[in-house]
Amino acid sequence: MRILISNDDGIEAPGIARLEAAALRLSDDVWVVAPEIKHTAAGPSLTMAKPIAMTRLGERRYSCSGRPADCVIAAFAWLFEDDAKPDLVLSGVNDGRNVAEDLAYSGTLGIAREASFWGAPAIGFSRVKKPDLSPPDDEWLAGLIAGLWDRRADWHAEGHFLSVNLPKALPAAIRQPAIGRDKIGREAEVVERDGDRTVLVFPRGRAHAARPGDENDAIDSGFVTVNRLNWFGETRLPGAFVDSLGAAAD
Repeated sequence: MRILISNDDGIEAPGIARLEAAALRLSDDVWVVAPEIKHTAAGPSLTMAKPIAMTRLGERRYSCSGRPADCVIAAFAWLFEDDAKPDLVLSGVNDGRNVAEDLAYSGTLGIAREASFWGAPAIGFSRVKKPDLSPPDDEWLAGLIAGLWDRRADWHAEGHFLSVNLPKALPAAIRQPAIGRDKIGREAEVVERDGDRTVLVFPRGRAHAARPGDENDAIDSGFVTVNRLNWFGETRLPGAFVDSLGAAAD
């Protein structure tokens, strides 16, 4: 099984080393393609029509000067252009949970989303800050990945990918929570004023708001959370509504 690993915290981040260690328990064909530096709230954004530098750091290990989702394109379209494509794409482990609006902003999940465009099963992993790390964590995480891989027929479909949040301590029971509301971009601080020009900063951090049954509630209660996400879909407008627009335009 060929596994591709990336992240948004940068190739030297501790989280990607933990994910690689877990993946190597399942396969000896593990590749790491990750950004040179940390990217926060990069989402699924791409670097279009601008040069991206790929640096080989070792066997099956590359850094990318672009954004997190660029790493997926670099792997599928360049690194594996004439070779077998990855069977599974893993991203993370992100330094901090990805919940609520993070599902749209997260570079960790942007990687999984981009991988789904290429038809690959993809899982984004995140964990609370300052977790209680222990040597058995890698083995437990490898078992979780193996279980998700074995059951991929239950969740892998066009445009679908998984978001997994790990709590403070492992092992832990698993829940599928509701997606909550914990707004990350909620404040604007004025740092400079000069006539008509105002400079703002959107500070990092969130309120950690929780409602019963949502991700924060489950993670804070010590559970691993798993959500199946889907970019490939739409909510159809009622035909009468569309017809009324046409009539109004006439």
